[in-house]
Amino acid sequence: MTSTTPVTSRTLTVPDGSLYYEVRGSGPLLAFVGSPMDSVPFIPVADLLASDFTVLTLDPRGHGKSIVNDREQDSTPELRADDLARIIADLDAGPAIVIGSSGGAITGLALALYRPEVMTTLIAHEPPLRELLDDRAELRAEGEDITATYLAGDRISAIRRFIASTGLTMPEAVFEHLFGGERTPEQLADERFFYVHELPYASWRPDLDGLRATSTRIIIGIGDTSTDLFCDRTSRALGAALDIEPTMFPGDHTGFMEDPEAFAKRVREVLQDN
Repeated sequence: MTSTTPVTSRTLTVPDGSLYYEVRGSGPLLAFVGSPMDSVPFIPVADLLASDFTVLTLDPRGHGKSIVNDREQDSTPELRADDLARIIADLDAGPAIVIGSSGGAITGLALALYRPEVMTTLIAHEPPLRELLDDRAELRAEGEDITATYLAGDRISAIRRFIASTGLTMPEAVFEHLFGGERTPEQLADERFFYVHELPYASWRPDLDGLRATSTRIIIGIGDTSTDLFCDRTSRALGAALDIEPTMFPGDHTGFMEDPEAFAKRVREVLQDN
């Protein structure tokens, strides 16, 4: 996927590796953050918002062009939040508005807890916080078994079970295109990093009192076609815990990919209203 907007690419050295990020546009700093999703799927929506914002996209540690020196090091929400804070400082353009998607929303919540001064607003779009759910013990056990299945060498079964656990559906042809066939060593390394060193941190439970007290304005986003799916449930549980009414966004868990124009329009509306 190629950007249609002029892009500046940078690499920031950190104590345990290096972080790749891109910047486009001008105006207030707005960061799109995923995990394990890298910067590429955010390009269309980033291009659309670059007319109003300096848009930051990044590859999270251990994925894409962001390198960790020790591939057996866990990727915790706190480490990823520290990475994001370092990038914002490197740009010297903050504080930022952060739009965190999925695991990136967890990164944003950790940032709101530990480095709130670098961020004014967090749109936490469908954070997968299973520890906030009543059936968390069952979900935790399933997650542990998915990681064990992956480590046992059955990567396809592990991936199928992970997708099923989210409630999302994927046509078989799409699944085969994304996960079947020949995979590069880099793709396999990134995939393993997720299943072994990130997925276990789906059991991360945020400090709810800390989030209530943070200086960061928190908006909880849910896709309008995600009703009753896993991340709809976790997002609503977070909203109930923080007494925040969730804000609806177009599409499902990856609405910014399905319809970037509609998603960018909604981002502008939400930020103007808040």
